[in-house]
Amino acid sequence: MNRESSSGVPLTHPRPVRWRDPGIHRPGRSPLVALLLLGTALALTLLAGATPATAHAVFKSSDPREGSVLKTPPRHITVTFDEAVALVENSLRVLDPDNRPATAGDPEHADGHAETARVPLASGLGQGTYTVSWRVVSADGHPVTGAFTFAVGKRSSAGAVVAGPPSVPRATSLPYDTARYVAYTGLALLIGIAVFVATCWPAAATLRAVLRLFAVGWWVLTLSTLASVLLRGPYDGGEGPGAVLDPQLLRGTVDSRPGTALLARLGLLIVLAVLVRGRGVGAGVGGRVRVVGVLLVLALAATWVVAEHAAVGVQVAVAVTSTALHLLAMAVWLGGLAALLTALYRAPAEAPLPPAAVARFSRLAFGAVAVLVVTGVYQSWRGLGSWDALLHTEYGRILSFKVWTVLVVLTVAARSRRWTGRLAAVPEPDAVLVTVGGGETDALNGGAAPATGGPGEAEGSRRGLRRCVLAEVVVGVVVLALTTMLTGTEPGRAAEENAALRAPVPGQPTQSLTLVPFDTGSRTLGPLGSGKVQIVLEPGRVGRNAVQAVVYGADGGLVPVPELRLTFILARQGVGPLDAGLVDERGYWGGDTLTLPTEGTWTMRVTVRVSDIDQVTVEQPVQIGP
Repeated sequence: MNRESSSGVPLTHPRPVRWRDPGIHRPGRSPLVALLLLGTALALTLLAGATPATAHAVFKSSDPREGSVLKTPPRHITVTFDEAVALVENSLRVLDPDNRPATAGDPEHADGHAETARVPLASGLGQGTYTVSWRVVSADGHPVTGAFTFAVGKRSSAGAVVAGPPSVPRATSLPYDTARYVAYTGLALLIGIAVFVATCWPAAATLRAVLRLFAVGWWVLTLSTLASVLLRGPYDGGEGPGAVLDPQLLRGTVDSRPGTALLARLGLLIVLAVLVRGRGVGAGVGGRVRVVGVLLVLALAATWVVAEHAAVGVQVAVAVTSTALHLLAMAVWLGGLAALLTALYRAPAEAPLPPAAVARFSRLAFGAVAVLVVTGVYQSWRGLGSWDALLHTEYGRILSFKVWTVLVVLTVAARSRRWTGRLAAVPEPDAVLVTVGGGETDALNGGAAPATGGPGEAEGSRRGLRRCVLAEVVVGVVVLALTTMLTGTEPGRAAEENAALRAPVPGQPTQSLTLVPFDTGSRTLGPLGSGKVQIVLEPGRVGRNAVQAVVYGADGGLVPVPELRLTFILARQGVGPLDAGLVDERGYWGGDTLTLPTEGTWTMRVTVRVSDIDQVTVEQPVQIGP
């Protein structure tokens, strides 16, 4: 209420009632509960009606067939997959019984069929068991590997090793995976900050901290994309980081779909830098600028979508749309949170972040999370296909952890929305005009205490909101890391299909495969100083077992070692050590005299000697069935 003083000057006081701006929405709990119910219902519906599909390429057949014995050597080796694959320099490797290369040319598609890989063999091949290993790039941009054996004339004295080659060297996979994760972070900063400035608080474009964060996002995305271009070839080919400038690998990257997408991303980032440098992040946000911005955002998202799981498999059109929406919603949410947090901490005291801007972002974030829930459930169904895949595949386990992490984020977000509501409800005090003899104010108030809910309460709400937004950002970074891991992991559908192909034929013995890492500690031996021992037990059950062992060096290549010993111990029952009696079979180590008397978890003790003075003994558990 306004009154006049004795001098005729109006006196105004803070309103003792709370108000609500018509543009500010006070969120409650029900929308988040509705999101959780919606996500649960979609998951149950989709997984209940799952249909088979895949994303990674799956091995279908080979010529010669796996395990076959031929009278004469074949002229070439052909491997067929269930979808188109890209070939790299060493997509097909063939080793003769003496562990020597047996190929006579580069791999190519058989008769132009993109789902095949073929390599010619040298002439004059002798009798024995030949090992074929393959490494191709599936249509979703991820390399897949495997191996099989066949024999000419008769098999070698020990059984064949039927396992895939070792994985990409850690020195290549670690920086490549890091670059992929960092790229997502850069994209989120670019898109999220731009959307926050354009729709929530245009004045944020005048904050130096916000502009610096936008520039950091651009540099992070640009440098990580450039690193991905250089590392893509070694990653696909299973090579070390020393091959980043290999002309053949670079040419293969440029010719591949993932490589084309990465180069297009670099071009778009250059265009974005020119536009922003000329106009600024928030300058002149008119209709034409908005259209250009939207097109750039969609194009950047497309550089991810066309090179990932969505581009192949079931329902490609729907999957591409869903993945693009999921990516954009993630960027708007997490990048917007980063902008909001920066504004909350760095906005000047005389012009703090207004409650209306916080409320607008709260509504924007809620919409983004709704899109994430719907598209995330669909993509989970598409990648899994069944409840079993959720529990028994690496993709399913990572996805489960991501779901729990998202629930934590939603819990924190609910708290943030409550702080947003409190901040929105704080009244803005009217100006108090003080006149000479202003003690009249108390008289007009009838001696009542001044109204509550002023700047102090607003600052308290801002502090609470800062803490919650910071927690959201921290947990959101974890969600982003898990998302990156999912995009590089074989989907549950493909894993189940591959497992079905590897299932033993009834009546035939099964196999147990174990990879045992070793490191002699010597750095003078190069790739021989560390690596993995691949051990196959056939049938991997109680009784007599054939044993085959192959040693891979740190660079992923097969390496001969002067000595390899293998013993088995069942400490719980005091059994062992039982010597496997391995013999050097010119390329691998084998033996067929090992007899395991009882089932259980045995300990394999492997001694690897790589030189006259360098050796190491390592242990690895193995499960022996009845």
